[in-house]
Amino acid sequence: MDNHEQHYHQELEYLKKTLKFIIKELDEQYEDLAEKKEELIASRRDMWENTVPFSTDFERLTELSQFLSGVSDEALNFSISSDRIKKYKQLIDSPYFGRFDFREEALNVKEEIYIGRYTVMDKKTRDVYVYDWRSPIASIYYRYELGEAGYDSPNGRITGEVLLKRQYKIKNSRLEYFFDCNVLITDEILHEILGRNSSPHMKNIVETIQKEQDMIIRDTENEVLIVQGVAGSGKTSIALHRIAFLLYEGLYLGLRSNNIMILSPNDVFIHYISSVLPELGEENVVQKTFDDIALLLLEGRFHPETRASQLERIIGSQDRTESKLRRKSIEFKGSREFRQILDRYLTYYAQNMIPFKDVSFNGILLETKQDLKNRFLDNEVGIPMSKQLKRIEKMLFEKVHPLQKKRLKELEQIVAEMEGHELEIKPYSRLLALKEAKDFREELEQFTVVDFWEMYNILFSEPELLIKLAEGIDLPNNIEEIITTTKHELENGRLSFEDCTPLLYLKLKVEGSRIFSDIKHLVIDEAQDYYPLQYEILKLLFKDANYTILGDINQTIEKNADSSLYEVISKILDKRKTVKLTLPKGYRSTYEINSFNQHLLGIVQEESSFERHGLEPKIEQKNSAQAMDQAIIHDILSYTEQGYETVAVICKTLEEAENVYTRLKNLIKIELIRPDAWKLEKGALVIPAYLAKGLEFDVVLVYGADKEKYSSDSDRKLLYIACTRALHQLAIYYTGEKSPILEKEI
Repeated sequence: MDNHEQHYHQELEYLKKTLKFIIKELDEQYEDLAEKKEELIASRRDMWENTVPFSTDFERLTELSQFLSGVSDEALNFSISSDRIKKYKQLIDSPYFGRFDFREEALNVKEEIYIGRYTVMDKKTRDVYVYDWRSPIASIYYRYELGEAGYDSPNGRITGEVLLKRQYKIKNSRLEYFFDCNVLITDEILHEILGRNSSPHMKNIVETIQKEQDMIIRDTENEVLIVQGVAGSGKTSIALHRIAFLLYEGLYLGLRSNNIMILSPNDVFIHYISSVLPELGEENVVQKTFDDIALLLLEGRFHPETRASQLERIIGSQDRTESKLRRKSIEFKGSREFRQILDRYLTYYAQNMIPFKDVSFNGILLETKQDLKNRFLDNEVGIPMSKQLKRIEKMLFEKVHPLQKKRLKELEQIVAEMEGHELEIKPYSRLLALKEAKDFREELEQFTVVDFWEMYNILFSEPELLIKLAEGIDLPNNIEEIITTTKHELENGRLSFEDCTPLLYLKLKVEGSRIFSDIKHLVIDEAQDYYPLQYEILKLLFKDANYTILGDINQTIEKNADSSLYEVISKILDKRKTVKLTLPKGYRSTYEINSFNQHLLGIVQEESSFERHGLEPKIEQKNSAQAMDQAIIHDILSYTEQGYETVAVICKTLEEAENVYTRLKNLIKIELIRPDAWKLEKGALVIPAYLAKGLEFDVVLVYGADKEKYSSDSDRKLLYIACTRALHQLAIYYTGEKSPILEKEI
């Protein structure tokens, strides 16, 4: 028997032993679950039979509370058992994917460490069959080759030597193959995994985590972790696995699923990534878009333009002058310069625009105008303006309260002395007193109520005020046009997406907010799409949170961006420990597609992608839209026959996507993906480029890449986004004259 065959039999025996233990545990968990279910049902029955749910008797309420506590404990135990069963059922298919042999320096004893999705341990003997990929010792598997290695344990640094590294392909409880390797994730494994078809849902990457990715996933030292990664470098996957790691370390870090939020670019993306954390055995965390945050904070008072509508108008605009003005307006209203103007405005408003007045009641002076203003401005602890004014209002009500009681008696006397009155004295007197109280409240609210919407309107309805506040600040050359256009939009009740940001900033500064006080860690995806003022808002909303920030400056759509953006973000968030890391290597596309995409940007980087080869992208001219449609239909059918499961027809705008869909839907099975879509399916789909960001497809067919549609630097980024979605095949079609961006490629 040769060496490999001997190892093969040893591995088979270990797999059988592990599966046998898992099945035994699973059987025990099923029995335990049945018992817990009966206990839960019995506890609930006892509670309803032996308590009075609506009693006001204190002893009865105490008794009910004790029953509820018991039922809650039973429900928690039932839930824990259910989760264990789910995990064990997943492990039966493939209990582990890797192994390394480690000799700890202090003990000089070799351990065989198997790595899988979850820990498998015999609680009686404390024998560990499989270590969770997030465990401290598992970091060796991802970070070290054969030789010296170490990891950070709860008891300190453990050092030793890696004697063997082995990878497995186990499917349906069968060992298909294994091999030893000197470095993690050899070409064979990556080729096999990256060569698979894409899915409507993002998949976990625990089998293929690279060293630089593992460093990001396990970082707990930094309060702000910024990652600049090229398209296909796995930024979002890494972020989700980082969340799973943080939740695994939850007891130590004080984190639960409700303490983490992901800020995603759109609803399509939220759905796309929704399966990863459950696959890793964790609850999904809160996911929101900036649109969601705006609607939540504006409390239904306004119906602002969405981010998708804003992009559609900018990208699809045929009027270059109008588009340029809009872009300048967006850039200005999201800038640090405009934030400086808003801060000056808040100070100016507090000092000059709140109409304080002498406050009297029934001829008695309660406070002078100047005293009220001094009290308001003496705000060293930085209480939000609205709350400070409400404190003043409360103080005045406390002063007027005893006077109102005295006034009520005076009114009763006045009513009693009225000749020939036929009114009951006390009810009528109370009506008069209530009216006076109402008048007093309305008088106070003239200076104790500040409306952030009114403040914002004033800023643009009085251009000279904005210009005065901007003294010493560089303004756009077309600032007068921006002011005029904004004033017109606001007067007509239209709130553009770019106006949401400064409006929210004013609201938070004026009123404050604790709406996201439970969030301790915020993950921001597509970081390059946000403006400085939006980060200022996030800082106000998530004061005590740490941040994981992921972006790619080459995928910015409507603005110019470079790596200095990350320095700006770091300065705004202003945390003690911040680190910026780079992921320069892409794993999504084939070598040929990746090289093509680099040339689109005028970039050539060595070792910028994993070298998985395929066909060269094709660029084809068609003589009409109908011919282009026929080519798309032919490709969808052909690629589907070849076994590809997801084919995306990527258009520049939603309007174009809708037109293509209308023409194709009766000729071939195809779906249209809109901004509000909550579901992606296998098969063919039509999608605008800005919605496709972050997604991936087996095949990408770019529709209409002609000179008229794609010619500017912004168009270059949009075309780059479209092309980088392809895993295996990329085809580009156009009519008329080819985009000059493509001319440079060929």
